[in-house]
Amino acid sequence: MYSKEELAELIIKNPEEYNSYKKTLEEQLDLTELDFSNITLEEIDFSNTELAGTSFIDSHLSNVNFTGSDLNAADFTRANIVECDFSESILNGTDFSYATVSYCNFTDADMAGCIVKEAELTDSDFSASLNLSATRADETTIWPDNDLLPDDFDTNYSKDDVDDEEQQSIEY
Repeated sequence: MYSKEELAELIIKNPEEYNSYKKTLEEQLDLTELDFSNITLEEIDFSNTELAGTSFIDSHLSNVNFTGSDLNAADFTRANIVECDFSESILNGTDFSYATVSYCNFTDADMAGCIVKEAELTDSDFSASLNLSATRADETTIWPDNDLLPDDFDTNYSKDDVDDEEQQSIEY
């Protein structure tokens, strides 16, 4: 049995051994709040894994399986994410600001509160994602083509929060 820190080191230094070890497990792995910033991760199996609060800042992720994982408040700021599977994952409060997300699958992923400001989401499939309209985007977010978005999703940016100064100046 590995500690959380030993698993993190195994993922970084020997991903094949980590993937083999994970296949033997019946329980869900807890990799919450680990730091995978500034590294390259390829073909890692994070399916059904607790990754809440984990940092992937400035990382390159390719063919990583996040299926069914808890990624609440995970941080993918400035990450380059290619061909990863986020299906059935929980992405509440997950930060993809300034990230490039290409050819990823978000089928049945819960996107409520997910931050995609200044992100490029080109060619990723959000068509069957959940709560995409509850993401925090801005006018610089680059969305995929409409066929990769839910039918009722509007990519036009509208500011929904009022600045504190503006709020104070409103007369009742």
